[in-house]
Amino acid sequence: MAAPRSMILTGAVALAGLTLLSMGGAFVPGVHKLPTAGMETSTARLPAAALSAVAAVAPTAAHADEGSVWIPALSAVGAGFAIGLAAIGSGVGQGIASGRCIDGISRQPEVADDLRGVLLLSLAFMESLTIYGLVIALVLLFANPLIK
Repeated sequence: MAAPRSMILTGAVALAGLTLLSMGGAFVPGVHKLPTAGMETSTARLPAAALSAVAAVAPTAAHADEGSVWIPALSAVGAGFAIGLAAIGSGVGQGIASGRCIDGISRQPEVADDLRGVLLLSLAFMESLTIYGLVIALVLLFANPLIK
């Protein structure tokens, strides 16, 4: 039952993408370049529109086959993004907070104890967000609700 519905939805998205492409628009605007003498403006937009159509159709096509490899593959990519972005965001935030705390302590050494306590509490909250990213990545890899 899922395969015919998925094929119909995939065809509808592809038809909508072709309609938008024929009207001169695209899902993602490309870099505006001046067309050369032999190149039309609609041909210059074709790579961005084709990539946009593929990105729009790929999740729908993932459910077309019960034994599809798309869902585990995209789950692994999503897990990588989840832990990567969580670690990068937390690392940048912790670096900024620690630097500001050191600046504050160097300007007013008498409030060092107060600043240190606030810093440690904020670092713990930032690290908990990284752990949430790790939990999401582990769920996507090992207990994925999209895989039957």
